[in-house]
Amino acid sequence: MFTLIRSFALLLLFWLPALQAADSGWLQNPQNSHAQVRLRADHSQADRTLILLDIQLQDGWKTYWRSPGEGGIAPEIRWQNSAINARWFWPLPQRFDVAGISTQGYHQRVTLPITLSGPVPDNLAGVLTLSTCSNVCILTDYPFSLDLAASADVSFAHDYAQAMGRVPIESGLTDSVTAGYQQGELQIIAGRPDGWQHPALFIDTLEGASFGEPRFILNGSQLVAHIPVSDEWGDSAPDITGKNLSLVLADGGLAQQITLPISAGVPFNSPAVPFWQMLLIALAGGFILNLMPCVLPVLGMKLGTIIHAERRDRRSVRLQFLASSAGIIASFLALALLMTALRLGNHALGWGIQFQNPWFIGVMVAVTLLFSASLFGLLHLRLPSAFNTRLATHSGRGLGGHFCQGAFATLLATPCSAPFLGTAVAFALAAPLPLLWVMFVALGIGMSLPWLLIAAWPVLALKMPRPGRWMNGLQTLLGMLMLGSCFWLLSLLVNHIGFTATLLVAAIIALLLLAALIKQWGIRRTGSVVAVLLLTAGGLWQAGFYGGNTPAKYALQDRLNWQPLSEQAIRQALDARKRVFIDVTADWCVTCKANKYNVLLRDDVQQALLADDVVTLRGDWSRPSDEIARFLQQRGSAAVPFNQIYGPGVPHGVVLSPLLDRADLLKILDDAKGTEQ
Repeated sequence: MFTLIRSFALLLLFWLPALQAADSGWLQNPQNSHAQVRLRADHSQADRTLILLDIQLQDGWKTYWRSPGEGGIAPEIRWQNSAINARWFWPLPQRFDVAGISTQGYHQRVTLPITLSGPVPDNLAGVLTLSTCSNVCILTDYPFSLDLAASADVSFAHDYAQAMGRVPIESGLTDSVTAGYQQGELQIIAGRPDGWQHPALFIDTLEGASFGEPRFILNGSQLVAHIPVSDEWGDSAPDITGKNLSLVLADGGLAQQITLPISAGVPFNSPAVPFWQMLLIALAGGFILNLMPCVLPVLGMKLGTIIHAERRDRRSVRLQFLASSAGIIASFLALALLMTALRLGNHALGWGIQFQNPWFIGVMVAVTLLFSASLFGLLHLRLPSAFNTRLATHSGRGLGGHFCQGAFATLLATPCSAPFLGTAVAFALAAPLPLLWVMFVALGIGMSLPWLLIAAWPVLALKMPRPGRWMNGLQTLLGMLMLGSCFWLLSLLVNHIGFTATLLVAAIIALLLLAALIKQWGIRRTGSVVAVLLLTAGGLWQAGFYGGNTPAKYALQDRLNWQPLSEQAIRQALDARKRVFIDVTADWCVTCKANKYNVLLRDDVQQALLADDVVTLRGDWSRPSDEIARFLQQRGSAAVPFNQIYGPGVPHGVVLSPLLDRADLLKILDDAKGTEQ
């Protein structure tokens, strides 16, 4: 009995301090059932008092960091004693993007350490104001009182140290950071010897300024972040040059608090490739576009134009090709204007993104169909009366048609991703606006180089044979090529209007065109052309389907278990010591289709990607996707196809060439195994 009483007394002795601990207990407000808070204190140190603010939220609810971003209110305490000097410490937050509004904060559970310096009363009281948001936002007050004369909870020291461990440190992540501001955009450049994987950036609010979501460009050890800046009402940006900027930069589990001045316009730089070399890359990328299948129908039209021209003297040929070159360059300037507008509106940027718009595709289907009908001799197209000229497909007089040919060639080229093009476009879209325009002009000049070459030496075109009966066959062939482009463009509408509707439109176009051809040519010639067209299409399909040495049962069948692309999926696979193959594609990307049939569907590649330690991730950019655009931007790309391989042997990832090579893919995939299995 005595032993039992003594044990109870000892238990009571240890239990009493807990009853008297400086702990508010979990506080709730009847008007907000989605959150509860608790405050705990330790007053054992003579010169300071330590406070822990625990916040617990239901799933789907969030609260805010010290700088909430474009909306929200940070937690705040109104102390009963106004003389109290409190310093808050903030763990690394997360970014929440809803309906175009970017905010910074926490979800589920977070603990905020607070330090009070100097003397404080034994009864520490105040009111905590907490903003919590889901589909709606609630501002809640929590009155509290802490008895500092009581002892702190035995776990307080451990919990406080753990909470401080989540607070960004002052150094250790990067020692090379610069910030510059120009034209409504803040640019931050940070260097890290080990390179960057999944960077995150959180910026403290400046008076009169509002910061949007950052765009990251990774270039080896260098990180370039572009942050749109506006005023607090979303209008024109204020001048923040010369002000001190406070931010938190994080990557790979490390977070660093940084304060630095904002200079006047840090110029975009890329230490790996000087700007003059990027200009050469842009010229090469634009030139190679002429060799892509997207542009071949227009080049064929150009040949037909020269042959049909009534005047085949050097001056007229030179003017025609100069007009076409002007159309190409003007179209690239229009693309630069589009990219500028998208950037200022903080929208996704990329090469060929206009093909994500069904209205643009519809217009292109109509234009290519009219060109096909014109080449078949079914109609004669005229430009609007303001141009007062004929399209060059039927007349050598006037230059408006030649200008339109150049512009049309550019539009058809944008679904193609040629070598060098992706590098140049990614550089342009990350650069300040003046350099973006310079790069797009260089791309236009590069694509127009063959046209300029003939303009410089018109004799190259004048050596072509005179028109004759053979021109009927050539013109029919060109019409068939353009018709193929028309139906390919029409197939892109499947993602927007559905397969049945697209098939119905295709059938109507085919029947109307067939009826017009029978009326124009007669049944015999029309039947011959249709038979040749069907046999050619069937032969190409058969050659592609059973190409190479692939066994018939595996002929171009995709047997891979593609998973949705996400940064989390990459991290999980790497944590499990697996290799990762990433394929970002789009239905409108011609190069993507070439990679698919020439490389990805081949049996040796399929077998390699079917290995147990390989995870295949695919992102479809056929329709607009901010997630995929952000994924590409973080890897310094702005175009598809994009392929990358991760693994124990290449933890930082290896980006493959836009035009895939089977041998290179298999070698890099094998190297990704590393030394351990």
